[in-house]
Amino acid sequence: MFYFPDPQTKDPKKRKWQRRLEVIPGILTWFTLIGMFLFSYLFPIYMAIFIIAFDIYWIYRTIFITYYSTIGFRKLKEGEKVDWWERCQNIMHPEKYAAMLSKRITEMKQSLAEGGIKFREKRMLKKEIVRQETCLGEVRVLEKIKDQIWDWREIVHVVSLVTANEPSEVIEPAIRAVADSNFPNSQIIILLGTEEREPEERRLAKVDYLKNKFKGVFRDFIVTTHEVSGNEMKAKASNATYAARRLKKYLSEREIDFKKVIFSNFDCDSVAHPQYFAALTYQYIIDPKRLQRSYQPIPMYHNNLWDTNAFVRVIVTSSSFWHIFQSTRPEGMVTFSSHSEPFDTLVKVDFWPVNMISEDSIIYWKCYTYYNGDYKVKPIYLPISLDAVQANTYWKTIVNQYKQKRRWAYGIENFPVIMRAIVPNKKISFRKKFKVGFEMLEGHHSWATASMILAVLGWLPLIFGGDQFNQSVLAHNLPFLTRYLMDLAMTGLIVSMSLSFLLMPPKPAKYSKWRYTYMLLQWVLVPITAPLLGSLPSIDSQTRIMFGKYFGEFWVTDKMRK
Repeated sequence: MFYFPDPQTKDPKKRKWQRRLEVIPGILTWFTLIGMFLFSYLFPIYMAIFIIAFDIYWIYRTIFITYYSTIGFRKLKEGEKVDWWERCQNIMHPEKYAAMLSKRITEMKQSLAEGGIKFREKRMLKKEIVRQETCLGEVRVLEKIKDQIWDWREIVHVVSLVTANEPSEVIEPAIRAVADSNFPNSQIIILLGTEEREPEERRLAKVDYLKNKFKGVFRDFIVTTHEVSGNEMKAKASNATYAARRLKKYLSEREIDFKKVIFSNFDCDSVAHPQYFAALTYQYIIDPKRLQRSYQPIPMYHNNLWDTNAFVRVIVTSSSFWHIFQSTRPEGMVTFSSHSEPFDTLVKVDFWPVNMISEDSIIYWKCYTYYNGDYKVKPIYLPISLDAVQANTYWKTIVNQYKQKRRWAYGIENFPVIMRAIVPNKKISFRKKFKVGFEMLEGHHSWATASMILAVLGWLPLIFGGDQFNQSVLAHNLPFLTRYLMDLAMTGLIVSMSLSFLLMPPKPAKYSKWRYTYMLLQWVLVPITAPLLGSLPSIDSQTRIMFGKYFGEFWVTDKMRK
């Protein structure tokens, strides 16, 4: 049987290893934060040199992330223009599909040669020719493995929506988006995972409303009610596991092959792109290693972006760009929020841990461990729209945003469990083990410290360095050098601002055009939001884990709609 470490193990040796690994992220972060002040006092000259070097590194990092974010943005826009449903229907017979594409390309080129086409239409036609030629090239490659391509008509999609106390008006748009997709609803099952601790009257009213609203729309509409028991935590993972185990029994009774079932674990406010299930099916049926893949759409916080406040918009827009950037690095990409996996693989790894807060990425690491490191996330370049944080008051919205970021940052709880899982595994190379550990530590350490370093470190040697240092040429020029370098780094912010307007959902009619100006001016808040709603939640989470002050349950972000 597959074994994955228990984060709350009672075995003394395993518990000691767990605790030693748990304190590492917090120690590194606090060493950096305290060291900024201490070394600025003891070694101001070396700290000044470090500051300049760090600023140069940050410029490189900004250029790197901006460049790949732009590539990811283009792929996202291109993904929306692809007819995934057509590909899904035709790829089973790649030779015929290739002939069809070739004929279409020839006809378009003939239309282009005949002339009489307006400049805009000519430009669009050229882009479509490139798109079709790219598809043709992919189909030619797939001809070599045509025997391993599956029939899309045999695929069953299960869309899991786990809910604790979210109202029906939040969940309904998510289900409606699935119903309105261009993939047959007869091959889709909705799995609504409710919690027993939600007031019964409200829970039953919500379930009845949703089941009646979508009666007869899908292949089935399954509702489960999870009751926390044993060593389970009040968390999304335990609810998702309970629902998935019920689904396993349901599929077994109907003799449905687990390998033909794709399980999409969505947040209950996830509004999928109309083509998502067609694109997901296509990517699944063409990949011989389909069982060793997770599939990740691009999370975009667009459901209520125009309604929430400026602080939250800056945070969630930055998060969206981070996911776009990550999508260009499949080797370092992990699952986040709403994603899809082969149900057969989920069964093999026994679903999500029931005693952890972080559930979105840990399932990737369980699968990664099961397949001895030969497991990847495949990006689906289509957006999935989620709710940005929004509460009844401006201040409560900011507080809730802090709590949500803290819960995301609590994902560092994965680090000790993952290390305990992969280090003893001799089938995973040392290079992969080191890469996993380093990237996780570096990512969370940077999350906790980078904005703090950029905000205050440049001034610390001047404040604590003493008269001798302050009279030096280096001290005199340090503020000018750091300001100049940070001005160069601002180019990344300018690009992000520009792309954010291109990604923005349509403006609701209730807002005037002046709202665009407000959206532009919000970016002046970055120097405030980065440390207060970026670094501090991460420091908070790492410190809690370092001292063993664990969260006892999953904090559910309040969902509301104006």
